[in-house]
Amino acid sequence: MTTTAPAPGPAPVRLTWVQPEDLVGHELRQAAEDGRDARRIAARWYAAGGPPAPPAAGASSAARPELRALAEELLDALAALPRPRADDEPTGLDAIVAACPDWPAPAPGAGADPALRDRLHAAWLGRAAGCLLGKPVEKLPLAAIRALARAAGNWPLDDWFTARGVPPELLAAHPWNRRSAATSLAETIDGMPEDDDLNYPLLGLLLLRRHGRSFTTADVARLWLDELPAGRAFTAERIAYRNLLDGVEPPLTAVRRNPFREWIGAQIRADVHGWTRPGDPAGAAAQAHRDAVLSHTGNGVYGALFVAATVAAAAGGGADVHGALAAGLSVVPPRSRLAEAVRYGIATARAVPGLDTVVDRLHARYGGYHWVHAVPNAALLAAALTHADGDFTRSICAAVSGGWDTDSNGATAGSVAGLLAGHPDRLPDRWTSPLKNRLATSVPSFDGTGFDALADLTRLEAVRP
Repeated sequence: MTTTAPAPGPAPVRLTWVQPEDLVGHELRQAAEDGRDARRIAARWYAAGGPPAPPAAGASSAARPELRALAEELLDALAALPRPRADDEPTGLDAIVAACPDWPAPAPGAGADPALRDRLHAAWLGRAAGCLLGKPVEKLPLAAIRALARAAGNWPLDDWFTARGVPPELLAAHPWNRRSAATSLAETIDGMPEDDDLNYPLLGLLLLRRHGRSFTTADVARLWLDELPAGRAFTAERIAYRNLLDGVEPPLTAVRRNPFREWIGAQIRADVHGWTRPGDPAGAAAQAHRDAVLSHTGNGVYGALFVAATVAAAAGGGADVHGALAAGLSVVPPRSRLAEAVRYGIATARAVPGLDTVVDRLHARYGGYHWVHAVPNAALLAAALTHADGDFTRSICAAVSGGWDTDSNGATAGSVAGLLAGHPDRLPDRWTSPLKNRLATSVPSFDGTGFDALADLTRLEAVRP
């Protein structure tokens, strides 16, 4: 008698960024960065066969659900370890303000400025263009980005990435971000495709339309549950979302088993707070703080404050890029790692004429961080904007060509440089025409919206009391 093996069933659903056994390696890495002594916990984890943090993903290549119970125990033990940097890197707004000797005074803002609408239009376009430029090379190492651009005759980077003229063997060795390449190479762009770097500014706009400037962190949480598909949240945001569904309330949502709480996620949500507080970096930082603490702590929050205040200064129309960066740095605790990284990025860009050398120095100094961590990306953003000296093309190209979180850095650099340009007509046509004034998004009611319409909606929130 012969038997046939049963047909294999469907592959199990593997959720990344949330499984306890995938988080321990990331939390051990975070502990090493913030000074906690986790050697005994690490020894237990590795003795049991637990994997280290994967270098570029949220889950290891081999699922180990049998480690889950141990992982949950160790995550709680890691959270209980003393934090030597706690005094230098607080999360509460009052403590942050107290730590910043140059915290800016509240300002009435420039919401009534008739030129604000054009600045906001240029900022939306700039954010989209910079994000789109960085999409095909997201997750690629710096050497691969340089090789692909050089092969296309596009280095120093000055235009969209393309596969045209790139040898097939080079493309095979350094494949584009597959999902993005279909919509973000020069030959495939057809409007602005969906990206979380644009989804979050849209959610921020919805937040302000519904709750005004007095919104709370709980309002942000409810908005996410109402309007953000869970599958479109990643890293710290996905953990916070999961925590909300488990009944955890903010700000505990940011710390419960969340090793990504100092990554870049809150920073990509910050532009809208600067756009709607033009000329008022303090007000923008306070808004960004209430948003950020849903999912982030420490340096993850500082990245959001830094960007919000920088954007607010640029949106006010009275600052150049260097003054805007100074305003951003004024709201970051000066003894924090992020403040040190921003200062280093600015100083290196001022002292070293060659951008590639600037980037190499940043990678040598901060390459030990995960490529999505807020610290290295803030250093690169500050260096790119400083080196470009306000020029739009140079700003987005410098941010993207520096590697790490290419689409997020390109987006923020484009937003700041767009504000400084002051008008969409002052942005080069090669960056704006392919966008076709059309934005794709999974945020309800915004899919297909034009950037001109978004500028109008954003200005309404900027003039709202």
